[in-house]
Amino acid sequence: MRYIKLSSKNFERFFKALGIWGKVYGPVKKGDIYSFQEVQRLEEIVLDYNRTMLPPKKFFVRPKDTILRLKNGKWENDVEEGGFVLFGLHSCDIHGLKILDKVYLEEPVDPYYKARRESAFIVGISCIPDEYCFCRSLGTDFAMDGFDLFLHELPDGWLVRVGSVKGHELVWKNEELFDEVTDEDIQHFREFEERRARSFKRKLSKEGLADMLDLAYSSPVWKKYADICLACGNCNMVCPTCRCYEVCDKWINAYEAVRERRYDSCFMENHGLVAGGHNFRPTRLDRFRHRYYCKSYFDPSAGFNCVGCGRCDEFCPAGIEHVKVLDEVRGSLQ
Repeated sequence: MRYIKLSSKNFERFFKALGIWGKVYGPVKKGDIYSFQEVQRLEEIVLDYNRTMLPPKKFFVRPKDTILRLKNGKWENDVEEGGFVLFGLHSCDIHGLKILDKVYLEEPVDPYYKARRESAFIVGISCIPDEYCFCRSLGTDFAMDGFDLFLHELPDGWLVRVGSVKGHELVWKNEELFDEVTDEDIQHFREFEERRARSFKRKLSKEGLADMLDLAYSSPVWKKYADICLACGNCNMVCPTCRCYEVCDKWINAYEAVRERRYDSCFMENHGLVAGGHNFRPTRLDRFRHRYYCKSYFDPSAGFNCVGCGRCDEFCPAGIEHVKVLDEVRGSLQ
């Protein structure tokens, strides 16, 4: 991996240089929340944001997505082309995309996801955790790949890690914007990462978690929280790794139709409804417990299905805290 320095005086020129790849999207404050939106100027971006409500997943698997169109009696693929830049992704969201890669890029490959993933230029940025973050517990607080460029804050600029061929190409075309990294820069980088590590307030005990959950399947803790859960599906909608969706056909007229894919939630009662009227998760308790089992399942090749971003906690209208639930479930075994 190549390490270079981007000084503060060249930061705006660097931002403008990204436009050659396509439209640029970055974190923008919208009322009380942050959202990835198209930006034209660097001043529109909030560099020290904590998290967006919807993760960058929305650019690759959209909340509602037209995947096929019926025209003149034939279904046509609706794959789009054209590059775009996602500026300012945190390491947890980059890890979230890597989890989605294992779902959508393994056989059979999803052509819509693949096309958008290949069209994206991803610029990560360092962050300071808030009270909801527990990514350090899951090893997703630092990204070693999955990005094209990653920016780490320095007192007078940014230490840049180049993580892909696309990243190298952009640097080569704009070599005049970058400098060599000095020993002083490395010292500042180390100090920032140490300060960041000390800033984490929330910790998830993940040791043996999958086994603990199996042993605690009948724990009363599940019912305690299921009773206050609104089953609204907010946690699914804002999660960077949830990938459940439904597909439906919408007829425009007798000769035209669109096939849409849209987000679905395992908290919805009809999610487990199958032919014959059977529902394999008929109660709110079943659905509540299932989500925790889904997120806490450990895959040796991919890790957990949670990246510790804290979205489910911040945007839960019932105030249910992911780590607190798991800690109580673990404690109920004693």
